[in-house]
Amino acid sequence: MSQPHAATLKGKAALVTGSARRVGAEIVRTLHSSGADVIVHYRSSEAAARELAAGLNGLRAGSAVTLYADLRDTAHVRELAAAAAAAFGRLDILVNNASTFYPTPLGQIEERAFDDLVGSNLKAPLFLAQALAPTLRAARGLIVNLTDIHGLRPLRHYAVYSAAKAGLILITEALARELAPEVRVNAVAPGPVLWDETVDQKLKDKILARTPLARAGSPSDVARAVRFFATEAPYVTGQTLAVDGGRSVGW
Repeated sequence: MSQPHAATLKGKAALVTGSARRVGAEIVRTLHSSGADVIVHYRSSEAAARELAAGLNGLRAGSAVTLYADLRDTAHVRELAAAAAAAFGRLDILVNNASTFYPTPLGQIEERAFDDLVGSNLKAPLFLAQALAPTLRAARGLIVNLTDIHGLRPLRHYAVYSAAKAGLILITEALARELAPEVRVNAVAPGPVLWDETVDQKLKDKILARTPLARAGSPSDVARAVRFFATEAPYVTGQTLAVDGGRSVGW
């Protein structure tokens, strides 16, 4: 759970995609605890999104809204961008957190899975950043992309996912150049945090054995890294911060 933090984001608004549950929800709570008004985006988890927003509004009235969009549809992406910009009359922070994750072993890769994994992990963040660029420029804002350490080194049987996240790391660097000096663009690359149900125990054990800190991380570890970029890093752009217990150096 996020801890109380100085209201350094008071008066700012943040959109976090895929934020009804899991890591996205913790990012929302953490930014909200720092004073930001928040937009909880969801696709299929409407009940969880509304519950999260209601709890935050109970803490600070009128500080959270929910918005639906299927980010695989570029028309929905444009609609989400417009609604997010209007929700609080400004938008200062975009966190591209929404993602799909599942294995695609070589020999079993289907076009539908390729389109889904690349669409959610690479295409949607790019098109949403493009749609919100004028709004973020006006606010001298921030984009934080949630990548993955497997965008740096691929995970066996997850070639498409790893490639999409690698692309998002490069998009982070490209957008940092395209949107400077008004908008900073950075990425957080989590390691083993909140295992997906597709990851079997043998793989979990193998990953943790090669992680110097010898444990999985928590959603709050990722959320605090996002808050760092939002509150403590005004001269940092185009960077990817691994939050992985040292996994990327203990390969």
